[in-house]
Amino acid sequence: MTRHITLYHAIPSRSAGVLVLLEALGADYALEVLDLKAGDNVAPAYLAVNPMGKVPAIVHDGALVTEQVAIYQYLAELYPEAGLAPHIGDPQRGPFLRWLAFHGSCFEPAMVEKAMKRDPAPRGMSPYVDAETVLRVVEEQLSQGDYLLGSQVSAADFLWGSALGWLSAFGLLQPGPATMAYIARMAAHPAAARAKDIDARLAGG
Repeated sequence: MTRHITLYHAIPSRSAGVLVLLEALGADYALEVLDLKAGDNVAPAYLAVNPMGKVPAIVHDGALVTEQVAIYQYLAELYPEAGLAPHIGDPQRGPFLRWLAFHGSCFEPAMVEKAMKRDPAPRGMSPYVDAETVLRVVEEQLSQGDYLLGSQVSAADFLWGSALGWLSAFGLLQPGPATMAYIARMAAHPAAARAKDIDARLAGG
């Protein structure tokens, strides 16, 4: 089995965090760059890859993986030597999976609700209660250590660091002190700087 990855990427988009993760893993990868403004993501060629017309998507050994949470876990476990995914039996394995899942099932829909200024669903129907509750849970977790798992960075941090940084930059959330420090910490990671340089070259080209 090879470990070469193809990342379907667009600037700017959610795929930016996956690019950072690939750099952090030291992965062997290539980029297929889509122009969202030109509608590349809804052209037949890409809809054949991901019918949702969304990035990121990755292909590895002929296997397609979509959905951010699946991609981050898949890549981190494909490169175990990078130490970005606690293995089965590690006490941090459960928390690692928790924070990946919490992003997709709670954080993203809550942030859409917040951005659209929608009233939250009744508590008994909502998987995340409301946006304020979600953000409070994140702030409380980040106040306990530098990263979601404490002192050890993981693939989950590249997912969350990218998402929180993006939303904060566009004024869609007002991070608490622990979250603000975390955003800065993840933005300062060497892999983030390398990914930023790659995107700058792509945008300039």
